[in-house]
Amino acid sequence: MNKFLKFIIGRFRGCGYATKGALLLLKTEPSIQVQAVIAIVMTALGFYLGITSTEWIMQIFAIGLVMSIEGLNTTAEAIADFIHPDFHNKIGFIKDVAAGAVFIAAITAVVIGCIIYIPYMM
Repeated sequence: MNKFLKFIIGRFRGCGYATKGALLLLKTEPSIQVQAVIAIVMTALGFYLGITSTEWIMQIFAIGLVMSIEGLNTTAEAIADFIHPDFHNKIGFIKDVAAGAVFIAAITAVVIGCIIYIPYMM
């Protein structure tokens, strides 16, 4: 088998692992499940109000940002718990910073949502 074909097969396997990870995240994490419901509601609202292509880009980016950072937060927490299951100040710091990143992404998404939807509500 030549190198190019091995490369392509490896990319397909990688996509399979990534899809599996995304589904595991959606099945097992309540916070990402809430984010997914909000994403569905905002997508339906976007279709209902007929937002522009630029607004769709901003909305999709915001949804992807929040859900991706939430996945990284879940990963950081799982690794921290695996390495040091008992309470430790450094582990607490790591978890707090990871949660803070989700908070920043969520606030960014809310601001983007306000920029998009407030004019439609007026």
